[in-house]
Amino acid sequence: MNATDDRLALALERLNANLEQFLAQGTRHISTADALAYRWHHSRGMLDSSGLVPVPTPSWVAFDRLQNIDRHVSRLRANTAQFVRGYPANNVLMTGARGTGKSSLVRACLEAFHKQGLRLIEVERQHLDDLPEMVALVRDKTEKFIIFCDDLSFEEGELGYKGLKTVLDGSIAGPSMNVLVYATSNRRHMISERMDDNLERVRDGQGELHPGDTIEEKTSLSERFGLHLHFYGFTQDEYLNAVTHWLATYDIDLHSDEAIRVAALQWALERGARSGRVAWQFAQDYAGRRMIGAESV
Repeated sequence: MNATDDRLALALERLNANLEQFLAQGTRHISTADALAYRWHHSRGMLDSSGLVPVPTPSWVAFDRLQNIDRHVSRLRANTAQFVRGYPANNVLMTGARGTGKSSLVRACLEAFHKQGLRLIEVERQHLDDLPEMVALVRDKTEKFIIFCDDLSFEEGELGYKGLKTVLDGSIAGPSMNVLVYATSNRRHMISERMDDNLERVRDGQGELHPGDTIEEKTSLSERFGLHLHFYGFTQDEYLNAVTHWLATYDIDLHSDEAIRVAALQWALERGARSGRVAWQFAQDYAGRRMIGAESV
């Protein structure tokens, strides 16, 4: 063997050692006791494995901080309490107006039940095909896992919902008793529908026979969630109540000055919505401006 062959063999040996180390790191098992919340990392190639990535400081909120959705809080809290205690519970779909507290409710569940073993896994909708892999990864853990997908919707031609249906329906391996799916969506059916989906016909323009079967597949996804919670935009009074609540956290009384009320209503008008999120954003802006103004006095 000449010097060139020796150098090549040494380079290949180093490459093999680095590759083995990289793969070992990519496939290491993460203890679910390490964190309360995780994001799902989707594999981007042969040398990159999918897995749970801990979220060191998850963002959460207490149930009593959520305004004007008492019925929704009660239903979701009860469902989650059943789940963490090992009793029957449902997958949950929350639909409706943006900014009304859907995702905050899920984070409130983590805040309320993490001491009882609840964990949260957040997954992006484009990676829902990995759901069976996620469930298999945590199936034998003692903790209870909510797999959370925010703003869930599918455009024409997207097939990610098939992985979601597999988990909601239960695969041949059977349902996992320590996993539930909580999802939010601005659409009731989550999958875009065309006007011609409603036409009465037995063959469509592309030659598909019985297109009604395809329509049924689209609309039936939401039915696979056992518990549905629909959220509506706030009335003006509900919006002002939420503003009052958030301003009070900064020791500001909405009713002490009519100008604050007018500013809050103008803020909502400019954003074209009245919701808990808009109320919180106004309180942040108003309190911040007042504080910085006090410094300059």
